[in-house]
Amino acid sequence: MGAEAAAAAAARAGVSVCELRTARAGKMTRRLAVILFTLLLARGARSDLLDYGDDDEDLHDTAVNQMLVPRSHQEDATRILNNLLREYDKTLRPDIGEKPTVIDVGIYVNSIGPVSSIDMEYQIDIIFAQTWVDTRLRYNSSSMRILTLNSNMVGLIWLPDTIFRNSKNADSHWITTPNQLLRIWNNGKILYTLRMTINAECQLHLHNFPMDEHSCPLVFSSCDYVLMTVYFDLSRRMGYFTIQTYIPCILTVVLSWVSFWIKSDATPARTALGITTVLTMTTLSTVARNSLPRVSYVTAMDLFVTVCFLFVFAAMIEYAMLNYYSYSIRRPPPKMQRMAYSSLNAGRPHRSVMPMGNSLFWHDYDDNCLYECLDGKDCKSFFCCYEECKEGGWRRGRIHVNIRELDSYSRVFFPTSFLLFNIVYWVSYLYL
Repeated sequence: MGAEAAAAAAARAGVSVCELRTARAGKMTRRLAVILFTLLLARGARSDLLDYGDDDEDLHDTAVNQMLVPRSHQEDATRILNNLLREYDKTLRPDIGEKPTVIDVGIYVNSIGPVSSIDMEYQIDIIFAQTWVDTRLRYNSSSMRILTLNSNMVGLIWLPDTIFRNSKNADSHWITTPNQLLRIWNNGKILYTLRMTINAECQLHLHNFPMDEHSCPLVFSSCDYVLMTVYFDLSRRMGYFTIQTYIPCILTVVLSWVSFWIKSDATPARTALGITTVLTMTTLSTVARNSLPRVSYVTAMDLFVTVCFLFVFAAMIEYAMLNYYSYSIRRPPPKMQRMAYSSLNAGRPHRSVMPMGNSLFWHDYDDNCLYECLDGKDCKSFFCCYEECKEGGWRRGRIHVNIRELDSYSRVFFPTSFLLFNIVYWVSYLYL
């Protein structure tokens, strides 16, 4: 009946049944095309979402969450904050007059250092977290259990009066926004975090510098006089001082020993080498003290530099003694000259005089000195100049050193003693 009625209506309108069927078929075709196009778009969008990496998953989840969170939640958060702050007095601490407010403190250390030995302080970058309960900020909401707020809310509520007692100066970070976070739970619990860089005082005991270890405190409290202290155990890395001070000092001492292999009559060469090494040690000592405060006690570095300076200075004194006694042996005293002339007048043959540098060598000097040494009148010095003087009771119990072999003795004595000093020094300060 419906088809016959439609055919009759079409006939009255002048349209055939075939044309009516064709129109219906076209309309259904357009509907199928629209549905197919919609499905293709949905599939393309799904494939695009699947092509995102792990870094974009958070963005996708955030977008989904934003889509899922109804607008009523934002309105609820605004309403909650307005109700909480309507009669809130930030100048009064929570539960004033009833019980004390307990503050839980946490510290997360981002970095520590450098440690300044001159200023007696160290630098530390921390995230300082404080947690307490403020019953005035309780609220009832089934959808908003935690309110995460930015720094704009920090100035609207009461904050603990926490101070750092041993800080010389402290800075909060404000780039790109103030590094502050505030969270409020529905039971009134509050979490407040702040990033800070603090220069804190630390009294350093530098007896073992630069192999020293310290325990530096970070003291914080409230104006209710409750103190809390965190200690940071620090040990110094001495690589810089090894390269800057220890190795140059050791090399300078070794360089001063080169003079022991230079001939004793090469006075300009040995004198120039000795003066150069002494001046170098003086410079190194001054540079080493620049990295230390003006303390009244001796540090480990001071001891090492001083001993190295003494070794260099002793090497120069060694040549001065060698030169002096060698010159004294070659030059006869005035008394010997008179004895030589008197013996010449008595009929003894005159002996020739040979020039040696700036002194005169007398061939009859040894014979005349022999009698004086045996008499025990002139040979009272520590060093024995003549083989004959080694005999006799007046020389017993004394050390006989041949002055001409002083360089040979120094080649063994100086390196051995310096090696023993280094062994005792490093073992004492590093392991004892």
